[in-house]
Amino acid sequence: MKLVALIAVFMTGALLIYGVEDMPRWGDPNSPASSHVSPKYIQEAIEKTATPNMVSAVLADYRGYDTLGETSVIYTAAIACILMLRKKRKGEGE
Repeated sequence: MKLVALIAVFMTGALLIYGVEDMPRWGDPNSPASSHVSPKYIQEAIEKTATPNMVSAVLADYRGYDTLGETSVIYTAAIACILMLRKKRKGEGE
C-alpha cells in the first residue's frame, strides 16, 4: 500500500513539473495576463467603476463576487469549528 502511495506521489510530482514547463516566465510582458487582461483593467477600471483607486476597483467591482464567495466559505468554516468545539453544558442531550 505504501508503494502505491509513493508511486502516486512521484507521478503527481512529475505531472506538475511537466505542467510548469508550459507556463510563461515570471514577469514576462508578453504573457497572456500581461498582454490581454492587465491593459483592459488599466484602461477601463476608473471609468467603468467610478472608483478613484484602481486596486479598489479591481478588488471591489471586478472581483466582488469572488471575494464574497471566499468570505462566505471562511465564515461558514469558522461557524462550523465553533459549533464542533464548543463545550456542552450539564443537562444538554448526550
